[in-house]
Amino acid sequence: MFISKLSKKMLAATIGAATLAMVMVSPTFAADKVYKLKLAETWPSNFPIFGDASKNMAEMAEKMSNGRLKITIDSKNKHKAPLGVFDMVRAGQYDMGHSASYYWKGKDANTLYFTTMPFGMTAPEQYGWFYYGGGMELMQEVYDKHGILSFPGGNTGNQMGGWFQKEINSVEDLKGLKMRIPGFAGEVLAKLGAKPTNIPAGELYTALERRTIDALEWVGPSLDLRMGFHKIAPYYYTGWHEPGTELQFMINKRSWDKLPADLQEILRVSMRTAAYDMYAQSYHASGENWATMKNEFPNIKVKTFPKEVIDAMRKANDELIAEAAAKDPMAKKIIDSQTAYLKKVRVWTEISDNAYINSQSGK
Repeated sequence: MFISKLSKKMLAATIGAATLAMVMVSPTFAADKVYKLKLAETWPSNFPIFGDASKNMAEMAEKMSNGRLKITIDSKNKHKAPLGVFDMVRAGQYDMGHSASYYWKGKDANTLYFTTMPFGMTAPEQYGWFYYGGGMELMQEVYDKHGILSFPGGNTGNQMGGWFQKEINSVEDLKGLKMRIPGFAGEVLAKLGAKPTNIPAGELYTALERRTIDALEWVGPSLDLRMGFHKIAPYYYTGWHEPGTELQFMINKRSWDKLPADLQEILRVSMRTAAYDMYAQSYHASGENWATMKNEFPNIKVKTFPKEVIDAMRKANDELIAEAAAKDPMAKKIIDSQTAYLKKVRVWTEISDNAYINSQSGK
């Protein structure tokens, strides 16, 4: 039978389309394969806000992938290593983690810059830096050597300065003070004579009650009120050390590379959406709990550190940052980037948010 060139082209196109259709509907092809990931989080079971972020991310990823991406979450109650999430993800024991980057400063000092810094950026400023100011690229440069991808994992907003059993009236009162405070802020207080330590969430109340520590910082009203710290430490100080605390989603690079491109993008979008949703949820909860705290627990004494103490903290912070930049080229690269971005964006924060709030308060 005679077949024209045009008919041959049409036949080839039809066969190609049919083959493609078979690929798309066949359960044996990658488009229908279910990918299962395991995530370890630092938080206890059913921990609000922080734990909600990882759950929301996993639910979004499964829905958007039409069930092709399933993420199982293990809390610290199961894996028993709340501050071991980095190692478990790096080793491939877990595909993913949800924690905070500054917990890993003992493993890689340059990881601590990606949570928050004393006297640094607020949450909106830091999100701008991450997504549009080069922060994501710098974070990945640090984590590449560990075989991990790191993404913002939810922000608490400006944190409170902590719960103290005794009032802080001078720098002298910080000397010998045993305080749970992680990250760069712990180094600042150590320089001023305090004894910082890091303790997982589930052990904080007991440590404070038994006087293993004299003070602690956790988050703010969004999470502090339910922890009951006000029962044993009446002085609640406003913040200086964590103006925009960003949690972290980690993914083992090998696990990431096994995902098809569309599932990688679904996971990326799910993490970004869950992170910002946690910021909104935390802000809402802080407002609600602050009202509850003021009405139901009037004996809580809200304080701001004296100017002498704040000035000493800032001086110590500046000196430590300069030392870190001088010792490590990567640290300098990150610090320079954050400093330049903050200098530029803070002008807008002051002329927008600050000016608006001050105008409403009559300042």
